[in-house]
Amino acid sequence: MPPAALPAGGGFVPAFWATACDHLAGRDRVMARLIPQFPGACLQSRGDAFTTLARSVVGQQISVKAAQAVWDRLEACLGGCSAATVLARAPEDLRAAGLSARKVEYLFDLARHFDDGRIDPAAWHGMDDEAIIRDLTAIRGIGRWTAEMFLIFHLMRPDVLPLDDVGLLRGISQCYFSGEPVSRSDAREVAAAWAPYRSVATWYIWRSLDPVPVAY
Repeated sequence: MPPAALPAGGGFVPAFWATACDHLAGRDRVMARLIPQFPGACLQSRGDAFTTLARSVVGQQISVKAAQAVWDRLEACLGGCSAATVLARAPEDLRAAGLSARKVEYLFDLARHFDDGRIDPAAWHGMDDEAIIRDLTAIRGIGRWTAEMFLIFHLMRPDVLPLDDVGLLRGISQCYFSGEPVSRSDAREVAAAWAPYRSVATWYIWRSLDPVPVAY
């Protein structure tokens, strides 16, 4: 369990959530409007590092809805997603669940890293965000976006701003710029008011696009 987390509903929620919401609502007019629309809802983690990374790989470059459908089929195929269950299957089995050939390769490489001990989840809690990103992006198929999703959804780091996330940019466009396209620079400027809780603000921007939260 991440240090700044509390048990909830079979997973974990950030201990800092209420403080972050008060901070954001006091500094940003959009957050002051968005946060009350989702009472009692917050970021949740299932607390399993492999599952979080695997879900992020599955979700690369596809919609949340499509990713959930593929994930459900994958879990049914594996009988529960873990490094061991992935390695016990043939690549064709994972392809039949709807994964691309490249994503199958990535999942097998991820599973091997966990299985042979090259990944040590216990070490991450003592590392800063950028160090964890460097650690994760050394794994084949895990780029910065995937590493940032891990920081947000598994380690529940409070101040991650995933500028490569299409949903974040689209949400900022709709909430702050009346639908006009925004650049990464525009997004960074908007998010300056969110620090040190940019992960929380990002979560609410995602909710503005899709009210049903995703738990990793």
